[in-house]
Amino acid sequence: MSVEREPMPISDVRTVPAVFGSAKVSNDPTWEWDYAAHLKQTHAPSELLALYSRYRSEEGSFESQLRRVIFRAMCRTVGHALQVGPGIVMKHPETMELGDAVFIGAQTMIQGRYDGTCRIGNHVWIGPHAYFDARNLILEDYVGWGPGAKVLGSSHTGEPIDVPIIATELSIKPVVIGYGADIGTNATILPGVHVGAHSIVGAGAVVTVDVPEYAVVAGVPARVIRHRK
Repeated sequence: MSVEREPMPISDVRTVPAVFGSAKVSNDPTWEWDYAAHLKQTHAPSELLALYSRYRSEEGSFESQLRRVIFRAMCRTVGHALQVGPGIVMKHPETMELGDAVFIGAQTMIQGRYDGTCRIGNHVWIGPHAYFDARNLILEDYVGWGPGAKVLGSSHTGEPIDVPIIATELSIKPVVIGYGADIGTNATILPGVHVGAHSIVGAGAVVTVDVPEYAVVAGVPARVIRHRK
């Protein structure tokens, strides 16, 4: 038996309250912190990665909680209310510092370095399929990172020119994404770039130079198209 229903009215534009960015931080249970500390003390980094891999792709609430515990054990520091999606890959998590209420979407890869720096601030939202060259990377508080967006923090020198480029030395340059900045879907941030606070990087943009605060940039290469302030 079918029930006829009135069609829902279609509106072209809706404005609804923010969910992630306005959420209050809920403290994680004490046992999670204690268990993470125990794992860090009793397991080598390689053992922690192997343990994490057992639960990397599972989507149940229990497995998600275990991922958070092991993630905290692997990293240098992790705040409260971390959300870790399935399929996330990390290299050198021992160099990574995460603040409170960080969300990391499914299939994200964070590529650190044994002597590198990676700091992700409070209330940072990272969409799925993101890639981070996190050898020298800072994401300040309230950064929004669109699905598929990428940051490259290093490049090969290409010298001497008769050597394959991939075999030449690696030049690592710091990348900083400022407070409250928003990085669009599939955008790419190149080595040495500083994206200013409260700025917007358009979808698919390739950012090769610093972005001023409150600027909106788009295109390949990205150019300022307007200022928010």
